[in-house]
Amino acid sequence: MHPGGVPQLMISNTETIPGRTITATLGLVTGSTVRAKHVGRDIMAGLKNIVGGELKGYTELLGEARNEAMLRMMQAASGLGANAIVNVRFATSAVAGGAAELFAYGTAVQVQ
Repeated sequence: MHPGGVPQLMISNTETIPGRTITATLGLVTGSTVRAKHVGRDIMAGLKNIVGGELKGYTELLGEARNEAMLRMMQAASGLGANAIVNVRFATSAVAGGAAELFAYGTAVQVQ
């Protein structure tokens, strides 16, 4: 079991799972989360823009968002009876001032 109560699924950003045969294609699965920037992070980001360097607060925020979107996509695939997801991709978009969506999507499949 994956944290969050989701069965462990095989995940691939290619059209196949190496060494496995796809026996059923179950459809598109998605997961997303919308995150807002934190005022404290904005202040630190502004300072980093002056002196340069990694914006670690935003790196952490993006990592958390990516994990949440993946978990939601995996829950959707598990609900369809999938044991794998292929062609996994990520996209981002601005939703409102200071908020952004991280979107994960792929094709739920059954493999042997």
